[in-house]
Amino acid sequence: MTKTPPPFDPELGAALEELASVVSPTITPADIPTLRAARTMTLPGLDLTLRGTMAVEEITVPGPHGEIPLIVGRPADAAERGPLPAVYYIHGGGMIAGDARGGVLDPLRWGRDLGLVVVSVDYRLAPENPHPVPVEDCYAGLVWAVENAAKLGVDPERVLVAGTSAGGGLAAAVALLARDRGGPALLGQLLMCPMLDDRNDSVSGAQMDGIGVWDRTSNETGWTALLGDARGGPDVSPYAAPARAADLSGLPPAFIDVGSAETFRDEDVAYASRIWQAGGRAELHVWPGGFHGFDLVAPKAVLSRQAREARVAWLRRLLSV
Repeated sequence: MTKTPPPFDPELGAALEELASVVSPTITPADIPTLRAARTMTLPGLDLTLRGTMAVEEITVPGPHGEIPLIVGRPADAAERGPLPAVYYIHGGGMIAGDARGGVLDPLRWGRDLGLVVVSVDYRLAPENPHPVPVEDCYAGLVWAVENAAKLGVDPERVLVAGTSAGGGLAAAVALLARDRGGPALLGQLLMCPMLDDRNDSVSGAQMDGIGVWDRTSNETGWTALLGDARGGPDVSPYAAPARAADLSGLPPAFIDVGSAETFRDEDVAYASRIWQAGGRAELHVWPGGFHGFDLVAPKAVLSRQAREARVAWLRRLLSV
């Protein structure tokens, strides 16, 4: 097994070097409080209304482990449009950090530009809340949103799930739960650099050990926080780690993207391949030289712009807008 990593895209590599003092590839359990504090400091000032083009409210809804906060964003003229499609968004943070504001600006831009309602869920974090709490929070919020579609101005037949990193894994797990429980009939699943496999034994994980963003040690930190001693063992639920699912048939159409220079590359490619093998629909993009979350770290880079454009193009085809 080679451990020589694929090269970073030159523009992205330069951006990563500039941020080396604040973006570490390696997160250990001792780093969790610092990681959470850094994210908390950067998120409150975000203009979620996108200069008044989106009407945003924060609500709480019931769940199996207590109330679940949601952020709901609607186009400012939503009342004039009738029921709109909806994106149910799940934030990243390695299962150990983040909140409903994290990464939600792009989904809100989709809402503004494509005429969508955006619902972002603030699920409970590990290790304080191990599996199944995070995924059950996410699923309960989705069920509530679909059951209250009229209140939200949503077309319940046109709801899709989306997520980034750990949120991408949770979105995939929510799609599995919806299929297996006879829950909401999802229109699609948009999985951005999703965190899918607790086994942490891929070639890409070995290649990116100690470099980039979210290396193999970080991955072990996140999965162990969620699963404890069960991580990597024989009894991990597919609703915790979707790569463990034996059957990927009957799922909504998927969009999966990932960088070639990140830990999750191989598990994400394998997941798309297994959807095809099960007779399903998946669109896969492996961005050459992209590190984990590159479009968030370096949003103006050419590759970042292309990645965002590909997601919007898929949404337009899915929604016929």
